Amino acid sequence: MERRAFRVSGFAVVLGLLVLVGVVWAVAASASEAVAGVTVVLAAVVFALVVSGFTVVGPNEARVIQFFGRYVGTVATAGFHWVIPLTTKRRLSQRVSNFETARLKVADADGNPVEIAAVVVWRVADTYRAAFGVDDYAEYVSVQSEAAVRHLATSYPYEAHDSGRASLREGTVISEELTTELRERVDLAGVEVLESRITHLAYAPEIAQAMLARQQANAIVAARFKIVEGAVGMVSNALDRLRAENVVELDEERKAQMVSNLLVVLCGDRAVQPVVNTGTLYG
Repeated sequence: MERRAFRVSGFAVVLGLLVLVGVVWAVAASASEAVAGVTVVLAAVVFALVVSGFTVVGPNEARVIQFFGRYVGTVATAGFHWVIPLTTKRRLSQRVSNFETARLKVADADGNPVEIAAVVVWRVADTYRAAFGVDDYAEYVSVQSEAAVRHLATSYPYEAHDSGRASLREGTVISEELTTELRERVDLAGVEVLESRITHLAYAPEIAQAMLARQQANAIVAARFKIVEGAVGMVSNALDRLRAENVVELDEERKAQMVSNLLVVLCGDRAVQPVVNTGTLYG
């Protein structure tokens, strides 16, 4: 697990080096040549060791510190720092990153080929696992994102077809499930998924025209159903009012003819042309 590395202010250590240089200069000036030579050599070794511990950390960055292969901690505070000498300092960015998958062609839960793509917003949350849990955490996020999108696409149909099941077109539900699955997949790499969303969803070109025709047919049927439902209600209301207000008495035959005429007027998709009965002309 990630832990904080030992560090002190780099500026304080620079000040200490300046003091050391001054002391060495004074000793070398007042001592014999042999003592001065040894002092300078020792000071140079100490100076090289101290300098090897300097590191600079930028905003939203971290340095993973290793001492001869052993992980000793992470420095995640921006600034000029001094850590244990003779260590390697691997830079890791903790900035928020975006990754957009390619347009993947997969079969949905109904077996229809669809094209789907998604964007994933992520950042490094645990530098230890990001550095040592996987070979390349960015590549790991890329591969796992595409795998999660493929799995999601095969788990749901493109359209629900009034079956009560969730579909890929339900953006909020699908995005939440994709985010949850991605978080589980990339946790090993110390990555936190902030958000994920479907950016492209369509039937594959080879069946797109047929599916469009089916969607249009479904829309027409649904519209006709609503029209008929409304027309029946209007006819029933008209008959009830005629009966309640004693406007006219209709026998069953005339009532059936009136219902037929009203349904033709209300359900037809063209303007009705009335026919006026003016009686019979005799020559």
